[in-house]
Amino acid sequence: MTQQPQGKFILLAGVAVIIAIIGYNILNAPDRRDTGQKVSDAINELPNGVDKASRQLKDRTPGEKLSDAVKDKGDDIKKATNQQ
Repeated sequence: MTQQPQGKFILLAGVAVIIAIIGYNILNAPDRRDTGQKVSDAINELPNGVDKASRQLKDRTPGEKLSDAVKDKGDDIKKATNQQ
């Protein structure tokens, strides 16, 4: 009877490791956009600010883009809650 919980633990640990490896690879994948796509994305971001538009011209991983999006949303929340 003690073999079943230990087997489940090993299986779940293996699945967790595989998911972590896949997630790491996805978040650190290189930026595969060409120059035209980067310029187009930058133009689309201009209404949100020049700093956000300039980010689109850089080679960034999906993890860096996600980090920037979280930071931007945090800044938006701070602005919204500080208004009186």
